[in-house]
Amino acid sequence: MKATFAAAFLMGAVSLPAWAAEISVTDAWVRASMPGQKVSGAYMKIQSDADARLLGASSSAIPRVEVHEMKMDGDVMRMREVKAIDLPKGKTVSLEPGGFHLMLMNLPKPIVAGDVIPLVLTVESDGKQQTVEVRAEARAMGGGAMQHQHRH
Repeated sequence: MKATFAAAFLMGAVSLPAWAAEISVTDAWVRASMPGQKVSGAYMKIQSDADARLLGASSSAIPRVEVHEMKMDGDVMRMREVKAIDLPKGKTVSLEPGGFHLMLMNLPKPIVAGDVIPLVLTVESDGKQQTVEVRAEARAMGGGAMQHQHRH
């Protein structure tokens, strides 16, 4: 009887979810900037194995990083800071030009194509926060605009 109880208890403990969500980040890139330009954008695809939220980001190379969204407001494209981006379990969320993205602000120097920008994402799942380190390679202007191909 004790062995059965112990086995059931251990099986239950093993099936409890880990406190941290498994976060996968792919295709991370930043837009190269021109001399004198003080802002750029960072883009990537994020997937979580649990319901989570992207709360923010930071970088050792960029003084200020904010989570932003671009969307149409009537016939005007507007950009605004958002507090978080939902990362539904198992769904890939794209941070891309014209949508959700990370705004890199107060650039200390131009970002040159080929540079690698370190980013740290802050993600919350089940009430707990974790960080995810990302290395995003800079692409020349227009480098990310061709990602979307429409087939008819």
